[in-house]
Amino acid sequence: MVYWVLKYLIIGPIVKAIFRPWIVGRSNIPATGAAIIASNHLSVSDSIFLPLMIDRPMSFLAKSDYFTGKGLKGWATRVFMQGTGQIPIDRTGGKASEASLNTGLQVLGRGDLLGIYPEGTRSPDGKLYRGRTGLARMALTARVPVIPVVMIGTDDVMPIGRSIPRVGRVGMVIGEPLDFSRFHGMESDRFVLRSVTDEIMVALQRMGEQKYEDVYASTVKHRRPASAS
Repeated sequence: MVYWVLKYLIIGPIVKAIFRPWIVGRSNIPATGAAIIASNHLSVSDSIFLPLMIDRPMSFLAKSDYFTGKGLKGWATRVFMQGTGQIPIDRTGGKASEASLNTGLQVLGRGDLLGIYPEGTRSPDGKLYRGRTGLARMALTARVPVIPVVMIGTDDVMPIGRSIPRVGRVGMVIGEPLDFSRFHGMESDRFVLRSVTDEIMVALQRMGEQKYEDVYASTVKHRRPASAS
């Protein structure tokens, strides 16, 4: 209920009026059935614009930090994230990664749309980075298609470190679903998982024409001076 109120009555109309978001390929989102929406990640606002522009509700796996903030700001962020269908996950690895996988599988098991950023974190510089294989494992385990999505201009509107967005247009391109049924039953093969993940990243790179770096975005972030990030 909160999701629909925010999308159609409160946040949605305001965001559309200010940022005039555009979308290409909306028909590539299936009308029914589970699917993973795999998007590049340029800005925290990606998780606002994408659900706003597609007809079906969707859930994103979001870092748990968004749900644990203190004070009025922390409360407002938590309510917003919950109201827009975001699901908190612990990204520290190990058992936390397994729990994240199970959470995503529950969403897909209900026949819903699940949004994942295969890079694992926002791009620090607008480039596209190596994908994490958890996405492939989830797709093969749930036996669902992966729909590549490229966000455009969200890093200009709300770059890393900025709390108040600039006014500007943003867009998104939704590609045709990727079918990995040929790999079903092979979700424990790390070479298959890497192959599937790389295929998804190639699709994103071709759609968005971002420069690709075959390293993890988190590694690049750790290398950069604090002032640069």
